[in-house]
Amino acid sequence: MSDPQVTSRTAGTLGGRKQIALLVLCAQLFLDSMDVSLMGVALPELKDDLGLSAEELQWIISGYAVAYGGFLLLGGRAADLFGRRRMFFWGTAVFAVASLAGGFVSDGTLLIVSRVIKGVAAAFIAPAALSIIMTTFKEGPERNRAVGIFSLTGASGYAAGLVLSGVLTELNWRLTFFVPFVIAALVLAAVRYAVSPDPERAGERPGFDAFGAVTATGGVLLLVFALTRAPEVGWGSATTVLSLVASVALLVAFVIIQNRRAEPLVQLSIFRSRTLSTANVVGLTWACATIGWQFVALLYLQQVLDYSALGAGAAIVPMAAAILVTVNVTPRVINRFGLRVPAVAGLLLQGLGILLFLRADESSNYVTVLLPALILHGIGNGLSFPSFNVAGASGVADEQQGLATSLIQSALQLGGGLGVAVAAAVLATGGDEGGLASYHRAFLAVGLFSLAGALAAALGLGPARTPDPDGAADAPDASGATGGPNGASGATGGPDGASGATGARKGTADGSDPAVLEREGA
Repeated sequence: MSDPQVTSRTAGTLGGRKQIALLVLCAQLFLDSMDVSLMGVALPELKDDLGLSAEELQWIISGYAVAYGGFLLLGGRAADLFGRRRMFFWGTAVFAVASLAGGFVSDGTLLIVSRVIKGVAAAFIAPAALSIIMTTFKEGPERNRAVGIFSLTGASGYAAGLVLSGVLTELNWRLTFFVPFVIAALVLAAVRYAVSPDPERAGERPGFDAFGAVTATGGVLLLVFALTRAPEVGWGSATTVLSLVASVALLVAFVIIQNRRAEPLVQLSIFRSRTLSTANVVGLTWACATIGWQFVALLYLQQVLDYSALGAGAAIVPMAAAILVTVNVTPRVINRFGLRVPAVAGLLLQGLGILLFLRADESSNYVTVLLPALILHGIGNGLSFPSFNVAGASGVADEQQGLATSLIQSALQLGGGLGVAVAAAVLATGGDEGGLASYHRAFLAVGLFSLAGALAAALGLGPARTPDPDGAADAPDASGATGGPNGASGATGGPDGASGATGARKGTADGSDPAVLEREGA
């Protein structure tokens, strides 16, 4: 629960500007979400124009995702300690500058650096934005509506990025950096007017676990580096082995730091919840499949089928539409059947849609071969995403809600980075120009992530429905559960764990009695 005095002060100060504040915050979330998918269609143009290798191409996607996911928990903590508006403002400023710089550089390494910086900035923006919403809008229908709009913005941004990427790349790939700069600059200009100043903080500031964030992010970055370098230098090479060893060492150090710090980034005891742990595993595999497929599919469309950038973007429109339609229906499915059914069914449909790309060849017909796969993938994507997001915040104490939603978002971003790394490593087995067999192997690899996620959901999310004493099925309230890969569950927590963006009521992931699941070993 947020501090009533702080909430009252903030809401009272904004008055009629609440809707403007929501518009500004949603605009930035839309931008953060769009940036996850915006670069997809531009990759072949970047490769040709700048002479980038396949490894460098995947880092343009993975660098952003891993930096975002790795620093998300730290970003939420910073918003609590140093001020929500302050973090939102400066995070947006850094995002804008990095976007502008990326549009001007002509060196692959500098381009990757700009993407990594944007990922770090987004990790500080997202939790601050959600925290502002939670303290600006009154608890109840007003806040639920604001969170629902904020969440839906995430889905819209991701879908728009898939489509807009083709339009911008057709004109010039540098617009994929300049357009985000313009949007970020507009947000920056409006934030001081629309968002109330941070209240003065009394007393000593609590600890700030920067070492935890650095070790976690460094460990994942080294893992991604090892996966992408191994096909070129060999799995037994010193570079690969040392990178993997260092990655494990940093991740172990992260666990040790979290166990010993009085105020850690992650209270590891939260993973005792089987439902929460499963939701994070499912989120990780879902993102590996979704973003990994995006990386491979957009290269396939342009390099094998010879689609233009605009054509590739247009080809994705039916999938984006399927996501947006399904993600709005899914809350009712969750309320009717619980979480396991839509999560498992969605991941199976997503996996089927990806694996149908194994039918694709050098002259595949769009309507008969690609379109069914895209629509199935989109339906599965929209059906499964809200389900594991709600599960990730269900059955968690109020004071840990912020941590719970931060974890699921970190899993999504890190999963996206790992998925692209795996896809790129498999694709690299065919050489710089790839080959149809390499694309098939890459589609198979990312499709298996979906199937692994479906298995985890089936085993770990509990019964699909649990009757209450009156015989009615008790399911979590999934209102506000819609969203997209970068914003559906409310980027991360905020003050006093006030994430609330999943809209799940306090209870277990399937709405059943916590005592029942405890007896089942949850």
